Amino acid sequence: MGRRSLRRDLFAIAGIAVAFVVALLLVESAYYRLILTLVVIWATMGLAWNMLSGYGGLISFGHAAFFGLGAYTATLAMVQFDITPWLGIPMGVLVGMLAGVLIGLATFRLRGHYFALSMLAYPLAMLYVFEWLGYQEVVLPMKRENPAAYMQFSDPRVHALLGLGLMVLALLASLAVERTRFGMALLAIKQNEAAAEAAGIDTWRWKMPAIILSAGFAAAAGGLYAVVLLVVTPPTVFGVLVSAQALIVCLFGGVGILWGPVIGAAILVPLAEILHGELGHVIPGIQGVVYGVAIIVIILLAPEGIYWRLRDRFFRAAPMVPDAVPVATAEAAVTPMRSHRPLLVLEGVSRSFGGLRAVDNVSLTVEEGAIHGIIGPNGAGKTTLFNVINGFLKPNGGSIRFDGKDIVGLKPNRVCRAGVGRTFQIVRVFPRMTVLENVVSGAYVATTDDREAERLALRAIDTAGLSRAEAAQVASGLTMRQLRLLELARALAGQPKLLLLDEILAGLGHAELEEVIEAIRRVARGGTTVLIIEHTMHAMVRLAERFSVLDHGALIADGKPLDVTRDPAVIEAYLGKKWVQRAADRVA
Repeated sequence: MGRRSLRRDLFAIAGIAVAFVVALLLVESAYYRLILTLVVIWATMGLAWNMLSGYGGLISFGHAAFFGLGAYTATLAMVQFDITPWLGIPMGVLVGMLAGVLIGLATFRLRGHYFALSMLAYPLAMLYVFEWLGYQEVVLPMKRENPAAYMQFSDPRVHALLGLGLMVLALLASLAVERTRFGMALLAIKQNEAAAEAAGIDTWRWKMPAIILSAGFAAAAGGLYAVVLLVVTPPTVFGVLVSAQALIVCLFGGVGILWGPVIGAAILVPLAEILHGELGHVIPGIQGVVYGVAIIVIILLAPEGIYWRLRDRFFRAAPMVPDAVPVATAEAAVTPMRSHRPLLVLEGVSRSFGGLRAVDNVSLTVEEGAIHGIIGPNGAGKTTLFNVINGFLKPNGGSIRFDGKDIVGLKPNRVCRAGVGRTFQIVRVFPRMTVLENVVSGAYVATTDDREAERLALRAIDTAGLSRAEAAQVASGLTMRQLRLLELARALAGQPKLLLLDEILAGLGHAELEEVIEAIRRVARGGTTVLIIEHTMHAMVRLAERFSVLDHGALIADGKPLDVTRDPAVIEAYLGKKWVQRAADRVA
């Protein structure tokens, strides 16, 4: 199925290229040929933006920085050093990619709208810098003695063909991103970065190549744009409209898919340019009006873009999952012998938030192969303790040793790679992915082979108790039971030695609760150690072999479930002093 769809996409790219060439041959007007050239340039710019913001969800308002650097590098190389654009544009690509590295290093620590707004600052700063340097208007010199060597052709259709070639390269790069774990990692980051980190995806490692690739294509588009127009000014290449146009063609056509920017550019660029040519003297700035109206219409009618709207309505194919794979399920596996050796050891672990001590000098040991429960009233610090163990929070003091190694200070993806899986109190899934794709993303940490990752994912799905029909469903349409089992399967797919389960039974009915309990038992029988937080006490007593009780961040009891549940300090923590005193009075 994968090869067939890949072949289909390659044929579609070839078909678009042939259709463009035919249109170029049929159009006789120099103005409309220029519009066709601009279509492929802005489609390339949109594809560049899509590589970072569409797939990775890192919304950028500043791609004009890369576009402008590519334009000015190619222009100044020719003006000041007589370097042909054949070399100047690749030089601009390198400059753009270097800028991508520097901007990524400075900006990836930010999230959401903070990232988007900070990206806006870069092209605005460059605009003023280039104006201050005296490059308000730089004209490329005409080279009549050897025009082809400087990309100055008597037939302007050659520029359109060069733009087409650049767009095809961007499409092929986008296709390669979509069909590899690169794209899967970016989509996971986009939909839930915390869940991606917990699943072992090194978010920084994937975001950096995404911005480098994106910056390179944006710079190439800028360099070709300068050669076509023969003049460069800071507002035309660093201006806000440049970044907005890249964003809008993607939003209009469809975000996170290679066809989106092409659809958006093919519709909006000709519309804006033709209206500008016909009505520009009557309505100055009509191009901005066109893009503004387009974005309003698309937000109202198709928030994810034309492509997704049409696909979901008319062309959505039922996903398929293999019926059988050669895997050994947990039921068929031989239950391993318990070693009783310490797998996770916490000594004096503390974590404070200002004056609040959420975890207070906690020491506990989790034995290999056990199901170990952590209980306590709301606000006791249980989830904070999990966040400290798997790297989302750094402890203020104490040590954490897992499988004999210190894991304090490791990022969540590194903790996952060490062998610690995680589910969340509030379910974190990748909603636009299928169940299988969600679980495969968790299996990447265990293998570099994509087929092996799928086999591990299917094994985890079987162990969790999800059917193959459920594995083909999109995560956004699942029930709470299915979501809980999906998270369990995704954590299990990475082959962890220890699973941290944070209130995995929350929100379930009686029958669903029994099903998830049995799934946890299957995981334990398969040899995976389980550390579970839960408020459903009757289920915890049946599941856990040992309890640790937290209250106000401190460990107040630790031992076998029967002993712990009879401990007066535990009863007081759950029910309060008045209830304990009243019970004592009744006994007396």
